[in-house]
Amino acid sequence: MTATPDLADRYLAAWNETDPATRRALIAEVFAEDVTYTDPMADVAGHDGLDATIAAVHGMFPGFVFRLAGQADAHHDQVRFTWHLGPEGVEAPVIGSDVAVTGADGRIRTVLGFLDRVPASA
Repeated sequence: MTATPDLADRYLAAWNETDPATRRALIAEVFAEDVTYTDPMADVAGHDGLDATIAAVHGMFPGFVFRLAGQADAHHDQVRFTWHLGPEGVEAPVIGSDVAVTGADGRIRTVLGFLDRVPASA
């Protein structure tokens, strides 16, 4: 299955969801059960690990939202995109890029994340 750019939107929707039950449903929809997520601050596996990581980001940056920065680029089973994390209406203090690889069912199996800008307090 070929990944599509809209997968980045669905990915960020899961990361933006603050209601735990709704977030878990989005995670199940978008990510494979055995998903692995790795960035400079986290290395987790499975829905529980990813959910805990997302919840920790909400705790560290309350009220911040993820926004897609430009268009996602997709081919074959992978999509890459840059995102901004910050309060609505102001320059984002956190910027990163992710590459997500999908499985045969179209759900994300692997995420490789990079942080391009992080505040010193994070």
